[in-house]
This record gives sequence, structure tokens and C-alpha cells, in this order.
Amino acid sequence: MLLPTKLSSLTGFCILFTIAVVFCQETAANPRTKFNFNPGWKVLVGDPAGAEAPGFNDASWRKVTLPWAWNEDEAYKLDIHSLTTGVAWYRKEFKLPPNTKGKKVFLEFEGVRQGGEFYVNGQHIGRHENGAMAVGFDISELVKPAPAMNVVAVRTDSDWKYREKSSNSTYQWNNENFNANYGGIPKNVYLHISDKLYQTLPLYSHLGTTGVYIYARDIDIQARMATITAESEVKNEHTSAKTFQYEVVIEDLDGKKVKTFAGTPTTLAPGESQKVKASARLDNLYFWSWGYGYLYTVHTTLKVDGNPIDEVQTRTGFRKTAFKDGMFYLNDRVLQVKGYAQRTSNEWPGVGMSAPAWLSDYSNRLMVESNGNLVRWMHITPWKQDVESCDRVGLIQAMPAGDAEKDVQGRQWEQRTELMRDAIIYNKNNPSIIFYESGNESISEEHMQEMKDIRDKYDPYGGRAIGSREMLDSEVAEYGGEMLYINKSTDIPMWATEYSRDEGLRKYWDEFTPPYHKDGAGPLYKGQDASDYNRNQDSHAKENVIRWFDYWRERPGTGKRVSSGGVNIVFSDTNTHYRGEENYRRSGEVDAMRIPKDGFFAHQIMWDGWVEPENPRTHIMGHWNYEPSVTKDIFVVSNGEAVELFVNGKSKGKGEQSHRFLYTFKNISFEPGTISAVSYDKAGNKVSEANKETAGKPAALRLTVMQQPDGLLANGHDLALVEVEVVDSKGNRCPTALNMVDFNLEGAAEWRGGIAQGPDNYILAKSLPVEGGVNRVLIRSTTKAGKIKLKAQAAGLKSAAVTLKSKPFKQENGLATRLPGDKLPSYLDRGPTPAGQSYVVSRTPVGIVKATAGANQQDVNKSFDDNELSDWENDGLLATGWISYELERTAVLSEISMKLNNWRNRSYPVVITIDGKEVFKGNTVRSLGYFTVSFPPTSGKNVMIKLIGPNIDGDAFGFLEITGVKEPAGNTTDAKGALGINEIEFYEKPEPLTGSTLK
Repeated sequence: MLLPTKLSSLTGFCILFTIAVVFCQETAANPRTKFNFNPGWKVLVGDPAGAEAPGFNDASWRKVTLPWAWNEDEAYKLDIHSLTTGVAWYRKEFKLPPNTKGKKVFLEFEGVRQGGEFYVNGQHIGRHENGAMAVGFDISELVKPAPAMNVVAVRTDSDWKYREKSSNSTYQWNNENFNANYGGIPKNVYLHISDKLYQTLPLYSHLGTTGVYIYARDIDIQARMATITAESEVKNEHTSAKTFQYEVVIEDLDGKKVKTFAGTPTTLAPGESQKVKASARLDNLYFWSWGYGYLYTVHTTLKVDGNPIDEVQTRTGFRKTAFKDGMFYLNDRVLQVKGYAQRTSNEWPGVGMSAPAWLSDYSNRLMVESNGNLVRWMHITPWKQDVESCDRVGLIQAMPAGDAEKDVQGRQWEQRTELMRDAIIYNKNNPSIIFYESGNESISEEHMQEMKDIRDKYDPYGGRAIGSREMLDSEVAEYGGEMLYINKSTDIPMWATEYSRDEGLRKYWDEFTPPYHKDGAGPLYKGQDASDYNRNQDSHAKENVIRWFDYWRERPGTGKRVSSGGVNIVFSDTNTHYRGEENYRRSGEVDAMRIPKDGFFAHQIMWDGWVEPENPRTHIMGHWNYEPSVTKDIFVVSNGEAVELFVNGKSKGKGEQSHRFLYTFKNISFEPGTISAVSYDKAGNKVSEANKETAGKPAALRLTVMQQPDGLLANGHDLALVEVEVVDSKGNRCPTALNMVDFNLEGAAEWRGGIAQGPDNYILAKSLPVEGGVNRVLIRSTTKAGKIKLKAQAAGLKSAAVTLKSKPFKQENGLATRLPGDKLPSYLDRGPTPAGQSYVVSRTPVGIVKATAGANQQDVNKSFDDNELSDWENDGLLATGWISYELERTAVLSEISMKLNNWRNRSYPVVITIDGKEVFKGNTVRSLGYFTVSFPPTSGKNVMIKLIGPNIDGDAFGFLEITGVKEPAGNTTDAKGALGINEIEFYEKPEPLTGSTLK
């Protein structure tokens, strides 16, 4: 009996010895550890006394996995103003791994909403109040080594009127119009363990440290070369001096080492911090680009006596940028900005903003698949998870700090600069961030310079432009642009920060489709007409085409002064301020479940290229399942030069083209079968085709599961997105189906549901209808791995069911090694930046030498000074309403482009002559910026614009701000004999091209 006992003891010793050896090997290989700190939290909504104490009884609290907003059930159920706010406590028990005594231990919170008080083992460790950015805490002296238990407690307060404790100031961006209030800890949390000689974290709030900075200089795109520099802030908290070598290893996307280099040895005294760096020239680089999320992993290691003491892994990409000539260059190629102004919450029904990382990729990748190249996060700096997601999918970001609708002074301005500082430090290695936005409204030159100085201090080599909305005459900003209106420049790029503000519910196809919603029908907004915010899909998509045309018409290649593009507000329907019938905003090109509307496909066609459309595409709006008596207009979006429509093979003729991409076919009678749209190039060759078929009667339901690449994780946070469709007997979706679907969920999962028009928007309801034949629902994993079955039933239809199996998620003592974004692939479908010019020169500007006018001669140069905030205007008398321009040379003009005062609300009856020959007589068209006159080529050198009648006033657009105030459109006057010009340009056609400049 003794032998087995001894053998058992020996076996136990061997096992322990093996574990110890493995742990030592892992420590040697990974001298620094970053743990996922999301598992194992408990939450109570309320403010019990003593909840920070380690021994506080939290047995009845709700168990959750972070990120988790305690009011997530209200997402899209309540409007933004009604979201519940207040105090909630979060608590977590954890144990440190063995052999961490004497190590540095840090907590990293990606953000809390709004204010947070943080405690470790009952001790207050700090306060964080901006509600937007990350914060770090050094808890090395407060944590107990293994096997002792530690307790973290966080008191959060999400009050809309939360005030900074030290100043009693509110935060400008804690705003109930645009910043959906998902309270508590709705972002990820990490625990870091390192040696006392370590590279700091990029967490300036509370820690005051800046971390690692990776950047590229001397970039040669054609040769695929650049000089890469790694720079780390290193701190020595040992009691003795430490001499170390700084080593850098760069791995490509496949994990292959492509370069190893090192800096010179450095010695740090106890308590000393210093930045160290190393550089090397790399070749055969793959440059990050639009739709090409190529990323490298940079390992920066501190070695003492040849042994690794600390290692940080930084995921980054390399690209080249320039901002000049009114244009934005990415990797030496002009890219016109085409994208979306998206709410930073980027939320989902029944979940809020706290989606798993794969779902962030899914949503952000859809923007790229719609051929958007930029997302402008609105008002508040984005969540790190979305920042990293955009890196992977190849989506450029404009990153704000925090603001509202105006410049501010005093403590609120200081809060904005502090947030910008923290955001730049935290996100400076993310290649997708290319624009830093200093305000959602113009700011003073002094403030702009302050923001620029912050960028220069913390991100001097990142190749990023810093600017603000508007800034049309700024000498400091590096980009600008208004919302709604078209701006052009020969200097910094100007792109519209928000345009096409209309709203439309995905459920409403058109007036001929159930539920037969009349376009525009809905309640007033602030007592005024709100028809633009209750559109049907066809009307909404048409408006998207019309609005984009304004920017496309002034694209690079159309002159010296150009528009650098714009972003459509918003991409997905959002739980923020609204003007339409629903209690959330429906301006999205996809709905809240990311199901595309017709506007998604319209953009996919118009935006399929860096400037000019490069891939032929065509889309037929709507469906082909009407009632037999229906005759209606059919709308087609195409980047072809002509489009022909066919019904069951019979031609219905060529469509009427407008706004370059829109083709209208009048009075097409429905016939069951196939409707086809064929597009042609200028030579008449067929280049693309779109088809829609009549679906049969609804016969069955179909379920399709979307989840992260390696399957649903049983971590209590992961989500599966399940699509339900009504299909006919052949499996075709029935586009007019509105069937109610009943769901039954069994197994280790939690129902989070979807959204539809109806009571409480059907949030969390287990019965909800499809809209347009489709809907989606979310189910959340639990912390127990296992089989999950979802069944869907609808009256009169064959039911459907799917089975999932959630995978075990390893965590021990509150710590997990798998991080939220691990194992997610990069999206590379668009390929590297193409070589060659991205635009075609379509017209040539002719310069102005001088001008004379009927009044205010001293101001005539302001009408051609490349400053849209200056203008020439006469004295309001009809007799003086003229201005004459002398050109730099005799030219054969064919177009004149003007930005006229009060361009949105006023039409000017004018006559235009060239060397005395009349080329235009009529009323100028009210616009969102520029009015272009086209006429037969006419030779001359002197051009006169003359007012010939009283002005015609009236707003041509229904845009209404949430305040009920309309956005101003240049200088206004009541005088009916006024002629005012902000900018005027004269054009002739270019010389014939010898071949296409597009490649």
C-alpha cells in the first residue's frame, strides 16, 4: 500500500513540477500579460452604502459579463430622451496568477458612462468623469498576491446633468440629442501585469503615460518601402538602475517576421522615465488602404542581459497621406471622401453599444461594402473596439474628441482639449484614423491652434489632418467643411460633414406596396412639415442620389477648386434624436439590424471608385411583386451612360437620366415575371445588368445564422445574429411579406430579439413581424457552453429551426487570456491602392485678372478669392446689380459655376454675356452650394453677370435642425435688387484625352 502512495506523491510532484516549468517558460516567452477582465462581474442599479467594501454582500446582484450597459433593455424601446439614467454599482472578485508578487498591476477601462468612482479592496483609486475615453489605474500596491481574493468596485453615474466634481461643470457632449446614454461600463476592461521595468500604457488620464508609438516616414509607395520607427515610454520602478536593450520585431499579417532591429542600450535610474526608439528601413511593405485592412504586429521588447523583461504587441498599419490642392491623397492617389456620419454609439436594439467585436466588424464592413471609404464618428470619440474594427475592414475614420453644436470657453473647452489629448494618445497607432475633428461646429483660430498643438505633441508623424466642421477661412485647420452644403477649395480639402438628413423606414417600399404608406405621411416636427423625415424607400434612395450628385459634380478633376466629397448622415438607424414618426432616427442606409435599404445599393453604385466610378453596376429600386393593376414609375441607379428597361424580355425603352446616376422609367405596368435593367457605356456596349423576379406565394420561413468566425463563445457576452425570411416554394424571398413570426429559444442562450414597427418597437419581444419579407434577431450566449435551438413559426407557413453550439470560453479567477478582438481577420477584398490617377480632368478653369461692378468695387475680389465666407454684393438696387470679369486669356468657355448669396433660399433673374454675346438668360437655381450654367462653347475674354429683375425668395429644401432653426446659407438681405456672389469660376472643356487616366 505504501508504493502507490509514494507513487501518487511522486506523480503529484511531477505534475506540479511540469506546471511550474511551463509557467516559467510562458513567463519567459511572454514577460508581460494582458488579461481580458470582462468575465465575472455583478451589477446593482442603485446606490447602497458601503458597496465598495470587499465584504459587502452582493449575492443578490445580477451576474454579467462586460461590456454591459445596465439599461440595455431600453435600446430603441425608448427614445433617447427617455433612456433611464442614474447610479449603478459594478463589482468583481478576482485572483492574480501565481508568481506575480512584486510585479506591476494595472487596470484599463475603455470607458464608463458618465462618471465613475473606482475602488480596489475597499480603497478609492480614482475618479473618471468624461464618459467617453479610457482610463488606467496602477493598483500594484493594493492587490493581494495569489491565492488571496481581490475585489474591484465601480460606482457609475449616468445622469444627463452629471457635473464634474472639481469644477461643477457639465460635459458638453453628455447630450440627450445625439449621445445615447447606455449607462455603467458599456466597454471592455483589461488587467495588465508587467515587470517593474516596463513600457507604459497609452492611458494619460490618471496614469499620465503615453505608451508605445509606431510610425512610418520617408514612404515610397511605388517601391513599397518606408522607414519604420518604434518609440516607447519606458519607466523603471525597481530600486536600482536598469540597463536594457530596446528590440523591435515586425510581423506581417500572416505572423511571419519581416524585420528585427534594435536601439542603443539605455540606463534608467530608479523612478526614471524616458522615451526610447529604434528605426529601420523596410521593403516589400503592404500599405493599409481603403477596403484593404493590412496590419502588422510590432513587438517592442525590453531586454536586460539578453533576457526579455517586458514586451508590448502593437497592431498597426502603414500608409501615406497628403492634404493639398483641395484634395485628400491616400498612398499617393486622390480619394474623394464618400461615407457616413455615424453615431459613436453604433448601437443595436436590445443591446445598445456593447456588441461583441465580430459584430462591430460586421457593421463597419458593411459601410465598406456599400463602397463608403470613411466614417465620421459624431461628437464623441469612438470606442476602441470600433477603432480597431475599422483598422481591420479598411475604413477611414474621422475621430472627434467631445463636443456639441458650438465652440465653448472656460472649463468646458479645457475638457475638450483633455479628451482630445487622451484620445490621440490612446489611438495614435490605429492607421484607419486619418482625420482628427476638433468640433462639430467651427471653433476659433486660437482654439484650433490649441488642438493642432496637441496633435503635434502626441502624434507628430501619424499623417493625420486636424480640423473642425466648417473652418472655411481658417489659416490653421488642415481640413474643413459644412454640413448640408457644398464647399470647394484649392487649399485644404473640404468635405461635407453631414448631408442627406432625410429619414425613411425600411418597411415602406412605396405607395403601391403593403402597408401602402403615402410618401411623407407623418406628424409635424416642432409644428413644421416633416415629410422629408417620413419617406418611403424609393423616395429616400432617390434623395440620396440627388444629394450625392452635388458633390460628385464638383469632384476632383472638375477644376482647380474642388469638393473633397462628403458623408451621409447616418449609416444605420440610430437610437438618437429623430424628426419622423418613430421614436428613433431612420436616416440609415441600413436599418438598426443592419438590413440594407435601397439607399445602401444606390451608394454602392455611385461610390464604386476612388473618384470616378470604376466598376459598372446597376440596381433596380424596390421589388417586382405588385398587384396586377399597378402601373408606376421605376427608378434605376446605375453608373452606366444609358440604361434600358425590360419586362419579361420586352424593351420599355431607355430611361430618363438625371443627377448622373438616376434613371426614371415612367408608367411601367406590372407583369409577373422578370424586370431587367441593362446599362451601356458611351459606345453602346452592355456593361452591367440587374434583375428582379416575381416571388411566389409565401410558403415557408428560412433562418440563417451569422456569428464570429470560430463560432459562438460561451462567455455571457457573445451574440449570434439570426436572419428570418419569408420565402416562396422555390426559396425566393417574398419582398412584400409582413408575417408575424413566433420564436422559441431553447438551451444555453439569452433572447435579445430584434426591432419592427409596432408596440415598443417589439424590443425583446419573442414574436415580431418580418418587414419586406425579412427581419433579424439577436441571441446572447450564457457562460455555459452547449446546444442552442431556435425555432421560428408563422401562421400558414412551414416553420424553420437552427441549432447552434456555443464553445467553452476559458477564464479562471476572473481572468481570461482571449481578448475581445482576437482571431478576427482583416478584410482585404478591395486589394492594395491601385496605381495611376483616380480622376479624369473634365474641364479646365480659366483664371480671373480683375473685375468691375455697379457697386462696392472694393469687394469685387472677394467673389473669386477661394474663401466662401467672403463675398461681393451690390447695394440692393437693381441698376447696380452687375459685375464684369476680365479673364487671364481669351478662352472658349462652356460653363460658369457660381456660389450665390443665400443660395438655398434665393433665385436671381440674370443675363450672362461673353464679350457682349448672350449665353444665358433666366433664373438661377436655388441649391445647396453651387449653381452651374452650361452653354454652347463661346469664345471671349470678358464676362458680365447682370441682374434683370427682382429676386425670387423661398426655401427650396425642407431641412430642419432639431432646434427648429434652418441652417444659414450665406449672407441674406431683404432688398429685391440684390446680387451677391461668394465665388465664381469659369471653365472650358479640356483637350481631348489620348486614353483613359483611370487604372
